[in-house]
Amino acid sequence: MVRLVPRGDRGDKRSMLHRLTSPLRWAVDYVLPPRCAGCGTPVGEDHRFCATCWGKLRFIAPPWCAACHVPFAFDRGEGAVCASCAAAPPRHAGVRAAVAYGDVAGSLAVRLKHGGRIAIAGTMARAMVRLVPEGADLLIPVPLHRARLWRRGFNQAALIAAALSRRCGVAHDPLVLERLRATRLLRGLGRRARARMVAGAFRVRPSRRAAIKGRSVILVDDVYTTGATALACTRALLAAGAGSVTILCWARVLAGADAND
Repeated sequence: MVRLVPRGDRGDKRSMLHRLTSPLRWAVDYVLPPRCAGCGTPVGEDHRFCATCWGKLRFIAPPWCAACHVPFAFDRGEGAVCASCAAAPPRHAGVRAAVAYGDVAGSLAVRLKHGGRIAIAGTMARAMVRLVPEGADLLIPVPLHRARLWRRGFNQAALIAAALSRRCGVAHDPLVLERLRATRLLRGLGRRARARMVAGAFRVRPSRRAAIKGRSVILVDDVYTTGATALACTRALLAAGAGSVTILCWARVLAGADAND
């Protein structure tokens, strides 16, 4: 038999639990204080940055291209698009990135992906949640091939999507997209070589097609470099019936920057 607990009682129990665990939380914070996600300096709360690392992060916000959201140096007016989007309008509904790729932003991506610091996914999600568009229906992470997932033990994009879902309330499904074949690391490859490498590498699982049909989906990843992987995923999602695809990531490589991954 399921016992229904009155709402007031549930609140009282949560308050009591908070009082009982507060001393323990204080002791843990004293012995293991929250640390800057960038350099490890003690800070006031989890998922925060020290003043030095915060100052090295370039947060991306308008003014930006109305189509791909690459930032503009000045406001060009409502609906202005960059030269690339004017020449070839993208199929996605925009690329939203929390920060520009740089020393601090890149170090977080590397330590999450290759250092196993999975708590960093929550730090990234905290900065990304402001960019989740209204009306979003589903968060979908860029998938890893099963061989790489087995070696790494986790998919960093799926961790970020799960953390985002907890913050914004939009559902996430890590099983919508499937990576059909393993591809070599894209590091060091140019735009065209990257595009060739991932062409046809993704598909929507047949069992998940109904879940995305006509829906506004958010494709989640850690770093957007040339966009080859994200665009290959976008094509697969749209071909399977998604209404729109917005790309959401932690960091975006802008002109003049060099991403190592």
